Amino acid sequence: MGVNTPKEITDIWINNGVNKANLKIGKMLVLGIMAGAFIGFGSFVFVLATSGITDAYQAVIGKLIGASLFPVGLMMVILCGAELFTGNNLMTLALMDKKITAAQMLKNWGVVYIGNLIGSVLVAALFAKSGLLIDAFAERAVAIATAKSNMPFDAAIIRGVLCNMLVVLACWMQAGAKELIGKIFAIWFPIMLFVFAGFEHSIANMTYIPMGIFLGAEVGWGAFIINNLLPVTIGNLIGGALIVPGAYYYAYKK
Repeated sequence: MGVNTPKEITDIWINNGVNKANLKIGKMLVLGIMAGAFIGFGSFVFVLATSGITDAYQAVIGKLIGASLFPVGLMMVILCGAELFTGNNLMTLALMDKKITAAQMLKNWGVVYIGNLIGSVLVAALFAKSGLLIDAFAERAVAIATAKSNMPFDAAIIRGVLCNMLVVLACWMQAGAKELIGKIFAIWFPIMLFVFAGFEHSIANMTYIPMGIFLGAEVGWGAFIINNLLPVTIGNLIGGALIVPGAYYYAYKK
């Protein structure tokens, strides 16, 4: 059979959680940096696709194209092998099954989050200095960074919840596929959906907002962290570490 059942996927992700918890810190950090860079590439092409828009119809088309391109980031994370904080929120499955400790899980999340931040900011700086983000492209990057940093705190949390429900479902679904093409499509649609809908992904924002800052956005690093990264991360944890894994653990392992 070409797919794993939901119960088999649950077991796969419990085992993934054990493996992730037992990675050495150096490997967590390096793979976290790689994942931050990979998601950064997706953020970069979204900026390019949605730049220079002059009317509402073009805005929808541009956003759809950008949303269709963005999933390459998570594809590279999963298929090339990297550690992404938002996907690793599924480690709560292994915690619920008593295969890992809370300390192991939090260590992974902390190290990977720092790695994701390093990788994301590094590629944001490279994108800003590449000479590719000029005129309408630079204006779009600045506009995205400004809008994200001025979002209401509660709205950022809610958009973070909705986003990471879809991100971990993409991770979940790809584990059900046994062929490469199946994994690609399983990742593509949920990620395209969250980007097109305008939900908030903490790691993607680690590229979006610094990139805008490097290009002259009137956004401070404190505003980036307090106004966006903090509430979005909280929302991502609720959606990706509690809601989805909690429901599936209850349904298939409890």
